Amino acid sequence: MTTLTEAPPPLVPAPAKKPPRRRGRLTPYWLLLPGILWLLIFFALPMIYQASTSVQTGSLEEGYEVTWHFVTYWNALSEYWPQFLRSVVYAGSATILCLLLGYPLAYLIAFRAGRWRNLIMILVIAPFFTSFLIRTLAWKTILADGGPVVGALNALHVLDVTSWLGITAGERVLATPLAVVCGLTYNFLPFMILPLYTSLERIDGRLHEAAGDLYAKPFTTFRKVTFPLSMPGVVSGTLLTFIPAAGDYVNADLLGSTDTRMIGNVIQSQFLRILDYPTAAALSFILMFAILIMVTLYIRKSGTEDLV
Repeated sequence: MTTLTEAPPPLVPAPAKKPPRRRGRLTPYWLLLPGILWLLIFFALPMIYQASTSVQTGSLEEGYEVTWHFVTYWNALSEYWPQFLRSVVYAGSATILCLLLGYPLAYLIAFRAGRWRNLIMILVIAPFFTSFLIRTLAWKTILADGGPVVGALNALHVLDVTSWLGITAGERVLATPLAVVCGLTYNFLPFMILPLYTSLERIDGRLHEAAGDLYAKPFTTFRKVTFPLSMPGVVSGTLLTFIPAAGDYVNADLLGSTDTRMIGNVIQSQFLRILDYPTAAALSFILMFAILIMVTLYIRKSGTEDLV
């Protein structure tokens, strides 16, 4: 018989685990390498080149030389500040219109569309099936003088009010601020609807039922539940609409006039017609920094960083 005082058998140490292979640890970085190279070659290097161009002096015939001529920024801003302001106003107006038009449609798709959801979504993205230029040119026909749209607005005396506000000229809609804003709104409306729909679809329907059980009216439910939870989509949609609209030049070129030129038209003209590359580069950087500041302040004020 063994006694209780007998020593227990010695513990056998567990086999040491092999350290993970170093190649496996580097796999995520190898997967990121193509994207990093793409950003460096097609984003960072052009940005550095344009930054150096903005502080150069010279001409196309004699050549340009980096002389750190930062006065170009001040001259560009002091000369073209009306176009900067006009771009912000037009882009902001189009963004507000896209939000007012897109939110009800996104709400309908998310909660009320039923079996028609896929069809409505196809109709939303259908403009992408044609080129941006063709879509904008179509608005020249829609808003043409003597057309049905202008005739209906004249019959309703809407153009009298818009002319008094300065957004149309008499009985004309083309070559006015209204035409440019309409073109921007139409072209960038899908960029507002898609993030809103994605954000609204994530909302749990039981929250609406709970609000109803607490005797909340539909508007109260929307104000207290639906809209706050859809804020990531609102922020994403407004950014995706405002940023490209502020730098757009096609709508102002085709639907506007010399009095409705945006800063994108000025940059395009400086690059391709006047061939003043330092001024064009300086205007591009001023626009980029202005949008960056506005976007940063907007995200902070919106109270959400959870973007769709």
